[in-house]
Amino acid sequence: MKFRFNFFATPGGVIIVGLLFGALAVWLQHSGNPGNMGICVVCFNRDIAGAIGLQNAPIVQYLRPEIMGMVLGAFMAALIFGEYKPRGGSAPFTRFVLGFIASVGALVFLGCPWRTILRLAGGDAHALFGLAGLIVGVGVGVIFFRNGFSLGRSQHLNRFSGLLMPALMLGLVCLYLIDPPIPGQPKNGVLFYSLKGPGSMHAPFILSLAAGLIVGFFAQRSRFCTMGALRDVMLFRQFHLAMGFAAMFVAALVLNIFFGSFHWGFENQPVAQPNDLWNFLGMVTCGLAFALAGGCPGRQLFLSGEGDNDAAVFIMGLIVGAAMCHNFGLASSTAGIGIHGALATIAGFVVCLFIGFFNCKRA
Repeated sequence: MKFRFNFFATPGGVIIVGLLFGALAVWLQHSGNPGNMGICVVCFNRDIAGAIGLQNAPIVQYLRPEIMGMVLGAFMAALIFGEYKPRGGSAPFTRFVLGFIASVGALVFLGCPWRTILRLAGGDAHALFGLAGLIVGVGVGVIFFRNGFSLGRSQHLNRFSGLLMPALMLGLVCLYLIDPPIPGQPKNGVLFYSLKGPGSMHAPFILSLAAGLIVGFFAQRSRFCTMGALRDVMLFRQFHLAMGFAAMFVAALVLNIFFGSFHWGFENQPVAQPNDLWNFLGMVTCGLAFALAGGCPGRQLFLSGEGDNDAAVFIMGLIVGAAMCHNFGLASSTAGIGIHGALATIAGFVVCLFIGFFNCKRA
């Protein structure tokens, strides 16, 4: 059954969704998640990679329920409203590579587009450089769009194929319940858990999962996407999605001020690195990768819940990329950029330029 009218896809609906997401993010921060990191898709996927042993950085290992909830919430919304459409086959390996590169750029900056908003709303002045980089990266993508960029059309797939990503996320939820963290022990069964650092900071499991389900459900209905918001403004002069982007910032800012957690400046910001040149360039690289892939990492999660296998491949690239960033010294820390982070950022940007150029009709 399909519902013709979708209030949450209207300008008013998108604003309400943005306000809800900003409020939930701050609520998660005050319930235990790291500062200015109520929801960060790239960072949380990195923590998941650590929890299942793909990377061995002891301070970023935790099976984040928000990610599982976001996919499952989008899946439920797609089923209820007749928008579950299994599809795939649009340059899957290219999308995997774009997901990998997006992780590199985001972990040089230390945040995805959602965390860029939340860092700004918490007073982190370094995020201004990240936001500027994101805008420039998406702007480069818009140049390719104007020249006919496309990764090809997806094909309809059987209904089972679209269930794989939601089933994987449900499996991770079950794995957490079977193998929960035990205080003072980094490993109880098969999962790894941080005892210090950002990975050790998390809201209660049920709260995090519920928040993820809410975000996934309403994001699927509203088509919420931070990259899409910037793209639509630049390409079509449409501000529909941008209003949701702005509303998320306003809600998070107001609640941070209310809770006394707004601290403007460059110093002593939680989980932030001080080199603003690479904050900017890292987000240029991942902004271009998001643009070429057709959505920010949050949007890719929601699409995978709808049955989009290409989005699921992008997410797998994101997880593997996040793991490699910590295994090979690409990720930044509060001390600064990783030892190979600069080279990886530049290389990722160049690869994105090649992908963009050779998939343009006018190339």
